[in-house]
Amino acid sequence: MSDDIPFGKGEENPFGEFFIGKSYLNILAQLGEVMVANVTFEPGCRNNWHIHHADGNGGQILLVTKGEGWYQEEGKSPQKLKLGDVVSIPPNVKHWHGASKDSEFTHIAIEVPGVNPENEWCEEVCDEEYNLLE
Repeated sequence: MSDDIPFGKGEENPFGEFFIGKSYLNILAQLGEVMVANVTFEPGCRNNWHIHHADGNGGQILLVTKGEGWYQEEGKSPQKLKLGDVVSIPPNVKHWHGASKDSEFTHIAIEVPGVNPENEWCEEVCDEEYNLLE
C-alpha cells in the first residue's frame, strides 16, 4: 500500500482505453452487486464521457480521498473536486471525472446496484475543453 494514497494505488487500470492519461484501479470490495474501488488518476488524466445506465436505481458515488480533480455532467458546468468531496451520480446521466492538470487525484467509486445496469463509454473529453478548466 502506498503511504500517500489511502487504500493503495492498485494496478494500472484495465479500462485504460477509456481514459486519457494513466490511471490505477484497486478493487476494495465486492458484495453482490455492490462494488467499491479506489481509482487514482495521474495529473491531467480523465476518463471519457460515460453513462451508468439502469432501468431502476443504479448510478455511482465518488468519495474524494486525495488531490484535486473535476466532475462534469453533460449540459452543466464542471465542478472542481478536493479532499472530502462527495459526488452522487444518478443513473442514466452522461458525465466524466478525472484529475486536475497539476494534481494526482484519487477517489473511492461505489457502484450503486440497479436494475439491468450497464456502463456505456462515450467520446473523450477533448484537450481543448479540458485545458480551459482552472
